[in-house]
Amino acid sequence: MPIDKTLLSGSTTMLILRLLEDKDMYGYQMIEELSKRSNDTFNLKAGTLYPLLHSLEQQGMVTSYDKNADGARVRKYYSITKKGRKLLADKKAEWQNYFTAVNHVLQGGARLATSY
Repeated sequence: MPIDKTLLSGSTTMLILRLLEDKDMYGYQMIEELSKRSNDTFNLKAGTLYPLLHSLEQQGMVTSYDKNADGARVRKYYSITKKGRKLLADKKAEWQNYFTAVNHVLQGGARLATSY
């Protein structure tokens, strides 16, 4: 069953920062890696990714630098900053709280009532 794409919109920043937590990457590499890690569930488009990266860079969450990729081509690589790592940690906690709350509702709230 396909996943509603609106579910991705709120988590894109977290997913991109998580990729960059492992290593510096260039844009197309992030698109490919996200698709691979999600078993093709998340197929981000360049028109979505690059404005997001630009915004994250303006906010100080990532930095970028140019690097020769294959001798002839220069690619722009992105790297997560300390501020970006903090945002990622906050987004992960937010996601976990959301995930837990949705599961409580889907399971009828039984665990939620007993956890108080």
